[in-house]
Amino acid sequence: MSAWRMLELAAMNMRLLTVTAACIALSAPALAAPGGKLGTLPLGEYHCALPGDAAGQAWIPLEDKNFTIDNASTYLTPQGSGTYLLTGKRVIFTRGPMNGMRFERTGSSTLRWIDENGRLASVRCVRTNAAR
Repeated sequence: MSAWRMLELAAMNMRLLTVTAACIALSAPALAAPGGKLGTLPLGEYHCALPGDAAGQAWIPLEDKNFTIDNASTYLTPQGSGTYLLTGKRVIFTRGPMNGMRFERTGSSTLRWIDENGRLASVRCVRTNAAR
């Protein structure tokens, strides 16, 4: 067999291996994001508050913590805008004025703040009205 024919066969084998590897990769199941399925929060204004007590207000508003989910994975505050990531029930703000804040989604329109020690804190943020 000539050297030219051997090179031709080697090139064909490489193409066959490449196509086979691509088929195997495409047929493999997609890996889930760590922490759960990716998602987005319902659009609208989220108002944050601490629980009050029976002798006074039921909730103590935290006006400086309020934010609006306005488009897919973006949010707005009076200080500026940023992005967040929702995986499973966990929300982490990844850019902007709330960067690093973490929440757990406890209902379809309710978030509960996760403190710096990873524990659920008393602060709750509730979507009070849908985006227009």
